[in-house]
Amino acid sequence: MTYLRLALPTPLRRSFDYLPPADLSAEQVQQLQPGLRIQVPFGPRQLIGVLLELSEHSDIAEHKLKPAIAVLDQHSLISPHILALCQWASNYYQYSVGEVLSNALPTLMRKQAELPSYSETRWRLSSKGKGLPEGALKRAPKQALALQLLQQQGDIGLAELTSAELNRSHIKALVDKGLAQAFSSEASTAQHPVLKQASLTLNQQQQLAVSSINPEAGYQCCLLEGITGSGKTEVYLQLIAKCLKLGKQALVLIPEIGLTPQTLARFQRRFNCNIVILHSGLTDRERAIAWQQARKQQAAIVMGTRSAIYTDMPALGMIIIDEEHDSSFKQQEGFRYSARDIGIKRAFDLNIPIVLGSATPSLETLHNAESGRYQHLQLTQRATGASIPPLQLIDTRNSPLQHGFSKEVLTAIHSEIHSGNQVLVFINRRGFAPTLMCNNCGHVAQCQHCDARLTVHYRQRQLRCHHCDSLWPLPSHCLECNSHELDFRGIGTERSEQTLQQLFPGTEVIRIDRDTTSRKNAMQDMVDEVHKGEPCILVGTQMLAKGHHFPDVTLVVILDADGGLFSADFRGPEKMGQLLIQVAGRAGREAKAGQVMIQTLQPEHPFLLSLVNNNYKLFAQQLLRERKLLGLPPYGHLAIIRADHHNLAEAEQLLQALRQHSEQGQTSQAQCLGPLPAPMTKKAGRFRAQLILQADTRPLLHQRLQHIVAIAEQHPLAKKVRWSVDVDPADMY
Repeated sequence: MTYLRLALPTPLRRSFDYLPPADLSAEQVQQLQPGLRIQVPFGPRQLIGVLLELSEHSDIAEHKLKPAIAVLDQHSLISPHILALCQWASNYYQYSVGEVLSNALPTLMRKQAELPSYSETRWRLSSKGKGLPEGALKRAPKQALALQLLQQQGDIGLAELTSAELNRSHIKALVDKGLAQAFSSEASTAQHPVLKQASLTLNQQQQLAVSSINPEAGYQCCLLEGITGSGKTEVYLQLIAKCLKLGKQALVLIPEIGLTPQTLARFQRRFNCNIVILHSGLTDRERAIAWQQARKQQAAIVMGTRSAIYTDMPALGMIIIDEEHDSSFKQQEGFRYSARDIGIKRAFDLNIPIVLGSATPSLETLHNAESGRYQHLQLTQRATGASIPPLQLIDTRNSPLQHGFSKEVLTAIHSEIHSGNQVLVFINRRGFAPTLMCNNCGHVAQCQHCDARLTVHYRQRQLRCHHCDSLWPLPSHCLECNSHELDFRGIGTERSEQTLQQLFPGTEVIRIDRDTTSRKNAMQDMVDEVHKGEPCILVGTQMLAKGHHFPDVTLVVILDADGGLFSADFRGPEKMGQLLIQVAGRAGREAKAGQVMIQTLQPEHPFLLSLVNNNYKLFAQQLLRERKLLGLPPYGHLAIIRADHHNLAEAEQLLQALRQHSEQGQTSQAQCLGPLPAPMTKKAGRFRAQLILQADTRPLLHQRLQHIVAIAEQHPLAKKVRWSVDVDPADMY
């Protein structure tokens, strides 16, 4: 008997054995390949699993095994490489291989047997259109440009239209006039010249970086550390060109969906190939189609956020992770994995180069580069020749503030707007105010489900919890003493926007945060408005800090720089420094000189002083010395076992039992701290506790961790207490 060993999308950390479907012959069963999707019964449900292997042995008696219902695919949808990568991730992060594969596959492929058929709409000249001379339709310049593209290329798709700054309406006008016609076509695999647009001239440092990374030389892990505005993206583009000329594919990860349109447009202008995107903003069908195009090599470049790291690309020749330090590359819910670390493992397995780019590298990556494990390439000058803007600390301890703005800052904003420039105001706190307080009794509006204050969203007349997303109407009186003396304490982006609109009534104020960019294309519309170059003030959160190029921004104002200095998370200062440098880098990127003003209550703090001269390296070295003394990453290794329940005692009881059982006969040198209440103990109505494992080496950490996980899966309390594992945690919350 041949048994089917399957990975199923359940939290159980094991594979499952099934008998083959009754309608398959023994010969057909032997032809089944790992990576096929197979539908099986699982309790009262039916699940779609992935075949891991065929086996002649099973630990379960044959009469207890159920037959599979159906094999859904004729050919394996998951390559042996991706299957092996997911199995490695399952072992490293201590999650079931079924959960890992669920993250790797597009949602549609986990839900239904049939994959969506796909074709793209393309356009070509009609018989009437072929008779037109070059330079026709001069009175309609956009239609004339679309006509010119058709005459030059024969047929075009939406990608070609977008890269030429055209849209469907322009080509539709030609169709309506009978000059063009639409047709459906699968993405072409035909060979074209790689470049559509000539590459830019590189400076000496950029050229060294491009020549140091060879797609044919095998595995290289390279840290490309370049100051903001140093031209890292141009280095990426020229490296990808080298990769494409070898007939290989490239995978590019970016941290935010908001960066996708501008990055995609730049890539489409440069390359003459199909580029697909993968991120959570797409529909399930769009993601499945993009995944299939990458798998069939109909897409030469895949660009996406965290989950795109699992995209099956048979000819993958290079991986690029931009802003590698960004915490969004670590998934914080469900299967907790680091896309950066998975990318490094994938590059190693495929023997291809991977480039980690950042102006502010994570301390782990910087340590690996300086110790020689990674190649360290540095870009220390701006590609445009512009100078690095000076950072000025504004001491607000004894300075009266006008709704969060000091007199010096308001004077500087007025001066830049009067000179026809643009200003960026950064405050990493959305909403109108972070606290609603009663001046009569001192009552503070708290979330009923979390240990957190409710944030005022004045325009919507709401109180919101930014941790569990619960909503309450904004009260007109205190719920404790009925007083109407309610006060908004603190400032957020909404309040800053309102203040600036009042102080600068003739100037457009553009707020960019999660609230204003929820509508599709809203972010790109705002960025396009800024790029018109008219004087304006941008107000926003860290969405503004990542990768945006605003050539007319000459002043950056950071309203509250102190939050990360006193964080309960040991990574707080690191994230604070990275954010400040990234935000400051939006100023003075072109011919206009820039300046950065940072309001702070801690102007003598050594971390801030080391950042004043944009010296991230000095700042990082200070933090690394602290980490070494404490045995924290990158000098030590961490894992967190988290537990949550409606009763804190139950969560702590489970963790205490796990610790005690794991210490019996245990010789591992991994330290175990806790159980401890989480920094935010109550969240979304559940109380959270954690057990922290710390070790000098990864093998020691995983030895202890595997022992604890094995105990947890059998412990009676684990059936009613929700628990999870976080290896290499991005934060301690």
